[in-house]
Amino acid sequence: MSKAILKFIRLSPTKARLIAREVQGMNAELAMASLEFMPNKGAKVISKVIASAVSNGGFEPEEVVVASCRVDAGPVLKRFTPRARGSASGIRKPTSHIIVEVAKAAKKED
Repeated sequence: MSKAILKFIRLSPTKARLIAREVQGMNAELAMASLEFMPNKGAKVISKVIASAVSNGGFEPEEVVVASCRVDAGPVLKRFTPRARGSASGIRKPTSHIIVEVAKAAKKED
């Protein structure tokens, strides 16, 4: 089993979790191929983390499965935008930590 961690990515954890749930338990090669055609920013980022986890273990993508794909909340960047009559309104820019673990796939017996 090998893992890869990407920290402080400027992506909302809720948006990234939608993608992470899709790839859990998938073959790594199939997961990266399906993420390539998703229009979300999170899909591209998670695909790179899966590729990194596969590479970290020295595996080939077709021989491993995505054991777990977890997205944790990182710190929130707080910014302000001017509003009417001299007041200000807050803007929250969330960040995420993405953790992917890949493991050897169980061989099928015929």
